[in-house]
Amino acid sequence: MAVTTTPWPTLNPDGIPLPAEMPRSEKTRILARWSAKLRARALQMIKDGGSGHPGGSFSVMDILVSLYFATMRARPADPNWSERDRFVLSKGHACPALYVVLAELGYYDKQELNGFRAIGRMLQGHPSTATPGVECVSGSLGQGFSAALGMAVGLRLAGQLEPRVYCVTGDGELQEGQCWEVIMAAGHRRQSNFTVFVDANGLQGDTRIEDTLSLEPLPDKWRAFGWAVREIDGHNYDAILDAIEWAQGVTTAPQVVIARTIKGKGVSYMEDVQRWHGTAPPDDAEMEIALAELRAQEEANS
Repeated sequence: MAVTTTPWPTLNPDGIPLPAEMPRSEKTRILARWSAKLRARALQMIKDGGSGHPGGSFSVMDILVSLYFATMRARPADPNWSERDRFVLSKGHACPALYVVLAELGYYDKQELNGFRAIGRMLQGHPSTATPGVECVSGSLGQGFSAALGMAVGLRLAGQLEPRVYCVTGDGELQEGQCWEVIMAAGHRRQSNFTVFVDANGLQGDTRIEDTLSLEPLPDKWRAFGWAVREIDGHNYDAILDAIEWAQGVTTAPQVVIARTIKGKGVSYMEDVQRWHGTAPPDDAEMEIALAELRAQEEANS
């Protein structure tokens, strides 16, 4: 099956389709519509590619859509624009979510989505800098997080005070010791241009986070390392947008938003089911159910 495309509103020159002055209720409705549409597109990518990680791609989608479509300064026609905000998907296995967002914003042709995980094609199973809009290679857990902090430090050393660095990590990823070195270093430096979202969906490749290596009390641990901390429902657009605005106002510390999410969000049989972390794609009957549910969510927000 080929990925189909549907017309969307014309983006403004900076690549952000939702004006800051748009009423919040209208903004959240449009974000919900985009998320449903792009979840379906990401699932089709995974189906066409023969494998992938739908669970984590779906749990993080609402955060990515809120950042890219309503927040970040970016120019898809000029991906290396020096004043852009930077984004790093440290949990790189969730790249289908990132790829569909970047394609929708115009970083590359949507037809590239048909070649997910194909040899010789641009969109590999973890983000690569061969893909326009991807700031660094990620997927070896903890390394994207480290690179993101390096970008934030580099911007400050270069005297660039406007751009921010946003990073998404996962709760399973935080079991890596390297992550806690980053958390300690960023807190020590009071790296206030650095905002991290934790996609805390409670599941990882083998089982539940709490059964493998518990992270709780997670908010208290980040605070102990000098971070400003906010905890939200990671599928509530008002909460996500409020958290972004809060983070932008913090001037003395890095910020972490612990987003409590649901793995497989948006598809009933995937939600909070470990099987859908990374697996063979849905079969044809499962695809039909998933796409119908996501289509209904998109139409409900049209």
